[in-house]
Amino acid sequence: MDEIARKPTVLAVESALRAAGVTPRVRVLPETAPTAAAAAEQLGCPVAAIANSLIFDAEGAPLLVLTSGAHRVDTGKIAAHLGIGKLSRAGAEFVRVHTGQAIGGVAPLGHPAPIRTLIDATLADQTEIWAAAGHPHTVFPTTFDELRDATDAEAVAVN
Repeated sequence: MDEIARKPTVLAVESALRAAGVTPRVRVLPETAPTAAAAAEQLGCPVAAIANSLIFDAEGAPLLVLTSGAHRVDTGKIAAHLGIGKLSRAGAEFVRVHTGQAIGGVAPLGHPAPIRTLIDATLADQTEIWAAAGHPHTVFPTTFDELRDATDAEAVAVN
């Protein structure tokens, strides 16, 4: 498990958290957590407390949507909010190019370059939120305000 905590993607997330003034508290899970339900089960928290990091292709530009594990993103609604014609779910290569991370472990930060980020406003209802930390086995606890501020995210209704 120690080798997972030393992966470059996890270290990049920890570095980004520190740069945002947040003390990193990365937890290595015994099993991968590729879905919100899998993460919630291992953490013993509600699915709504999992912040999924979803990358979308916003007409060629990456868009990160941090959504509650209890919600699906309404891409039409988000596209209209952004004033663009189409928002598409990004493929694995697009995700890796823009985040440096693989689908299933994409963190809300620690990317090679800043990504425009939206955060599901309903995550504010959770006292503690869990987000991926750059690897399918890693997560970190945070709060809505801390996550919003660390990612410079705009709070929106995503569904």
